[in-house]
Amino acid sequence: MSISVVEIRAQIQAVRVDDDTLTVDLADGRTLAVPLAWYPRLLYATPEERSHWRLIGRGEGIHWPNLDEDISAQNLILGQPSGESQSSLQAWLDQRAR
Repeated sequence: MSISVVEIRAQIQAVRVDDDTLTVDLADGRTLAVPLAWYPRLLYATPEERSHWRLIGRGEGIHWPNLDEDISAQNLILGQPSGESQSSLQAWLDQRAR
């Protein structure tokens, strides 16, 4: 049995984050929307922190510098939520509380 590997390339053009959803517009015309619950750092962020992002890798990903969060277009397309462990998230939340 052979396994094929498909490389996914997509370019993000626009990003919107509200209280429940991360929405991105791709250069090929698609719009993807995923629940913020998939990305706990975004879920716990303030609206101001959520709005402070930049595209990285020529639009292949999004970076939130104040949250130390990066999300790739590929992960969004594949429906992959954050892989951050509960202990890492808890440490980040504890640091924010200080």
